[in-house]
Amino acid sequence: MLFFFACNEDKPVEIKSETATVVKNPFKFYKDIEVKPGLNFEILSWGKGKDSIGGYQILMSDSIRNNYKSEAVERNGVITDAWNMDLDNDGNPEIYIQLLSKKNVLDLNVFEFAGGDFNKISFPSLNGTQKKGYSGNDKFFIKNGEMFRSFPVKDETDSTKMRTKIYQYSLRGNSFSTSEVKQE
Repeated sequence: MLFFFACNEDKPVEIKSETATVVKNPFKFYKDIEVKPGLNFEILSWGKGKDSIGGYQILMSDSIRNNYKSEAVERNGVITDAWNMDLDNDGNPEIYIQLLSKKNVLDLNVFEFAGGDFNKISFPSLNGTQKKGYSGNDKFFIKNGEMFRSFPVKDETDSTKMRTKIYQYSLRGNSFSTSEVKQE
């Protein structure tokens, strides 16, 4: 009997290794913005080849009302951020999509969701007076429910010094207005 157990040798078990396939995220940017419970906006960008050219989509999900909408937009720039705000206090959410359009220049695309549709609101470019001394490196920020844009410019009195210009944006009737914030 001892002989029987000695001859019954286990054969080596072949171990198969599986290589995991890593799927690259097809969306260069993705953000889920919850406006209120049940109402979400998802922003996602895509595009093959050059990072600054492609498209993006805004997906609206209102699970309480069982309502779903989307808006597809071509983009020229890299999406760096997106947020929700109701700057005009009309009760309709606005989606702000921040794009890096050049190496150091930011731009905004703004959409208001009202009446079951997305309405694009033109965001104003800097005019000639505002652009004086502008060289990019701008930042958009929200403070106390107001939207601002700041960027460095050379001091007109001493070209070796830099100062910061700040503009405040207001929205009334789906039209933006801009005013410079005077600093002391």
